[in-house]
Amino acid sequence: MNTYAMEARLIARPSADLGEEHFEVVRTEIGPPGEGEFLVRNDWMALSVVMRELMAAEPHPELPMSAYELGEPPWAPTVGTVLASRSGGYAAGDLVLHLYGFRDHVLAAEGDETVTKLDPGLLPGPEYHLNQGATAWRGMVEIGRAGPGDTVFVSGASTAVGSVAGQIARCLGAGRVIGSTGSKEKIGYLVNELGFDAAFDYHDGPVAERLAELAPDGIDVFFDNVAGEQFEAALGLAAPHARFALCGSLSGRNPTLDLEPAVLRDVSIRGFTTPYERCDAWIEHYARWVREGRFVFPHTVVEGGVAAAPGALVSQLAGRFRGTALLKLRPAPRVPRRL
Repeated sequence: MNTYAMEARLIARPSADLGEEHFEVVRTEIGPPGEGEFLVRNDWMALSVVMRELMAAEPHPELPMSAYELGEPPWAPTVGTVLASRSGGYAAGDLVLHLYGFRDHVLAAEGDETVTKLDPGLLPGPEYHLNQGATAWRGMVEIGRAGPGDTVFVSGASTAVGSVAGQIARCLGAGRVIGSTGSKEKIGYLVNELGFDAAFDYHDGPVAERLAELAPDGIDVFFDNVAGEQFEAALGLAAPHARFALCGSLSGRNPTLDLEPAVLRDVSIRGFTTPYERCDAWIEHYARWVREGRFVFPHTVVEGGVAAAPGALVSQLAGRFRGTALLKLRPAPRVPRRL
């Protein structure tokens, strides 16, 4: 029997702000699984600010992530449930992680390396698998080498990556974890809910002055999502042998590199990208920290299914969500009315 599915397709590349007019939502029909195939009902999808750049860029083999094709649903990290299968590797009821986002059903093939079977008992809910922990882990652990006693500064700390990076530093024993954000409300969120030691609103005067108040002894590890003024301030306060992990540039401004503190204090500065892939070390620590009650998965749930995807992404780019923005693709079951 065929399955009817909804898809949100990219139909135009944004030259300025992304809008809902850059998408079309269509109803499609999917046939039953053929030999070696399995049908997945998508339940949750993660949105990310990097999607804006992938939508604007033409596909190019040198890009660290694949740009989106016009006329197709964009790829996105998605968790779903296998409904029917003619594959030896997947059975009905299996929980899977894949990249076939912006649609509520997909027909996948055995051997597809973008599909991963998940342990449904590992985390409190399937949506917990859609964190950006692999990126945060690489920057904070492999590049920043955060450890006991370190003073850690995370710019863009209320973003999906930043909110996880700060918690990783805390769980690794950092002496002080500081975050920057864009509103007073988010300061309380970082300190009271995520366990940051201090946070500040970057709108409240020169960043260098605010940072110096909160990190008088200097910064050992800097996880940067913002660039611009915040990078410059962090470099001016870098401690000897500080490690800078450059993850993003939300400010849209390239910083000025002051060579004197970078050289004299032996600062390591490294940019990085992390493709969507499994990181076993992160998953092991994440699951344990969640079980121990030491780690919160910061996320905002958006209802409305596939039709809500374009508007939800626009809101994500406008900074209206805290942590990872998760689109709930599977509608809540209807409760029969009592007469």
